[in-house]
This record gives sequence, C-alpha cells and structure tokens, in this order.
Amino acid sequence: MEAFSDGVLAIIITIMVLELAIPHEAGLAALLPLAPVFLSYVLSFIFLGIYWNNHHHLFQVVEHVDGRVLWANLHLLFWLSLIPFVTGWMGENQFAAWPVALYGVDLLFAAVAYFLLTRALLAIHKPDSVLATALGRDFKGKVSLLFYVVAVPLAFVYSWLAFALYVLVAVIWLIPDPRIERTLAQ
Repeated sequence: MEAFSDGVLAIIITIMVLELAIPHEAGLAALLPLAPVFLSYVLSFIFLGIYWNNHHHLFQVVEHVDGRVLWANLHLLFWLSLIPFVTGWMGENQFAAWPVALYGVDLLFAAVAYFLLTRALLAIHKPDSVLATALGRDFKGKVSLLFYVVAVPLAFVYSWLAFALYVLVAVIWLIPDPRIERTLAQ
C-alpha cells in the first residue's frame, strides 16, 4: 500500500510540473507572467511533500491494514490527485476568489481524509500500540483543519489572506511531525 501511494504521489507531482507552460521568449521578462503559476506549484509541491513525508512516517508504525484502511488511503489519494487541477486553476487566474477557495476545499478534504485514515488505522490497532502512542492528540492536524475552514470563505473577501493561511499551514508542517520518530526512538 505504501509503494502504491508513493507511486500515485510521484505521478501527481509529475502531472503538476508538466502543467507549467514554457515561455516562447528567451528573456527573464517572459517568466514574470508565470509567477502566480509557479508560486502555486511551489506551494502544492510542498503540500504533497508534507503528505508523502507524514504518510511514510505513519506507515513505519503500522502493524497491519484491512479493507477499511485501503479505502481510507484511496480516499486520501483521491483528494491529493485533484491538487494539480486546483493548483493550475489558482495560478492561471492569479489567485482569484473561486480558485483560491476551491484550492482550500481540496486541502480541507485531503486533511479530513488523512484524519480518517489515521482513525481507520487506530481502529485496528491496540490502544497502547506504537501507532496510538505516536499519534497522540494531533494538534497540528486540528489547527490545519481550522485554518482551512477559515480560509475557504475568507477567499471571497481577501483571497491573498486565504492563500497566506495555506502558506501558514505548510510552514507549520514543514518540520516533519516528530511524534512517530520520537515514539520509535523510545
């Protein structure tokens, strides 16, 4: 399951980079109109890297999976597979309200899907398992959900501020979640 997920994430990143248009002029000025598209790409690349990193760490402590876990993982991959679309739409439309809001909706549903995946895993592991100990309260996950819920409607008032909240979530998660590594070290 982890190898399949890694492959899907690699394809998603590949699709995203292939969506970047190559300018027909050779000067640096030709890159300026692409700045919103590139900025959207960078943020989405970071988010996909965060999901890959945390998914990888999560499955280091998983003892077994069942059908519910497989479906929960596929649910997560579904929302992540939409990232190239919402990224492109947001960048091409220079962070207009609807694209920024839909980007946030996708991030929100991906976060919910990751939460559901962890709950499906916890349901088949003992309460004192390494997994249960490592996951703990999941403060960063809850804060991320809150920021997404605030950012989506905010996009219709101040789309740049909603985008800034998405960046803030990425910054919060840039440092890998140490809970699993710390638990494994003990």
